[in-house]
Amino acid sequence: MSESESATSAPKPRSGRTPQGRRRVRRDLALAAMELFAAQGFEATTVDQIAEAAAVGRRTFFRYFRSKEDVVFPGHDERLAEVVERLDTADPAADPLAVLGQTAEVVLEMYLAEPEVSLKRFELTREVPALRDKEIASIDRYQRVFARYLRRRYAREPGGDLRAAVAAAAVVAAHNHVLREWLKSGGVLEAKLMLHQAVQQVTTAMSERWGGEKTTAEAEENIVVGVVRTTAPAGVVLKQLEEALRDLR
Repeated sequence: MSESESATSAPKPRSGRTPQGRRRVRRDLALAAMELFAAQGFEATTVDQIAEAAAVGRRTFFRYFRSKEDVVFPGHDERLAEVVERLDTADPAADPLAVLGQTAEVVLEMYLAEPEVSLKRFELTREVPALRDKEIASIDRYQRVFARYLRRRYAREPGGDLRAAVAAAAVVAAHNHVLREWLKSGGVLEAKLMLHQAVQQVTTAMSERWGGEKTTAEAEENIVVGVVRTTAPAGVVLKQLEEALRDLR
């Protein structure tokens, strides 16, 4: 057998054997499904049609997705697992809200990495109630993961459970708002910068509510404590007070 014949007859490696290959197959299935959904409707589209359009077999489809509803949210379980691992391994000395904000940015980047899939899904979820319900359920899973992380971090603080629930909901809401604005723009807005700014607003508001009691009191009334020798002349005392007050302006 010649070298050319050997190369021709050698079996080609399956594209799904590598992480990159699996992501490609998953993306191809998702795009094929969403194009069919848009062309002939969600209910009228079958799994066999999706597999055929993506040039894979029915068994391959079910290797990646449990149903045609799941194909609209490719990689969601993997993304959630990455988020859980990121939070579980976060620096325990880091500001928990900063960690949550950075994690929300990572989630956003996952959507931005596949703009075609994200934009097509956005159109579909607005038209198909079953997909919209599934999207809401996926958002709730992220929020519960965020809240669980914050409950661990605030476990020793009074009202820690409430603070965790409110902060998690606020960060998820900020993320979803930015993502929707990016999708409405057709994927042209600077979503990363928008989310960073939104999370900063959430962090500031949460700090003022739960961590800023001292700051709030100081904002209402500045207290100046001057330490001087009892034998110091009045002129020296006045000068030191003036310098202290000048620093507060």
